[in-house]
Amino acid sequence: MEYVYAAMMLHAAEKDINDDAVTAVLKAAGVDVDAARVKALVASLGGIDIAEAMTQAIAAPAAAAPAAAAPAAAAAPAEEAEEEEEEEGGFEGLGSLFG
Repeated sequence: MEYVYAAMMLHAAEKDINDDAVTAVLKAAGVDVDAARVKALVASLGGIDIAEAMTQAIAAPAAAAPAAAAPAAAAAPAEEAEEEEEEEGGFEGLGSLFG
């Protein structure tokens, strides 16, 4: 994760994200740098608009939170209905089976 953070820091500082810059940030943070990981990160970020990607990443959890809460709210009335049926007694349901 620290490799991605290094790239984000460079982006925030409006610096070029290249092998040397990412390596320098990581070394300054005391990270044992893996040159292959740095090269892969820089290559994968080559065609990406980082500002747009960060905006989408921030917006996605905010949009997902209300959507995740909706099923939980919908489940509550169903649970209440089941509890009411249990309280009324199970024998009424059995009577309907035998007509």
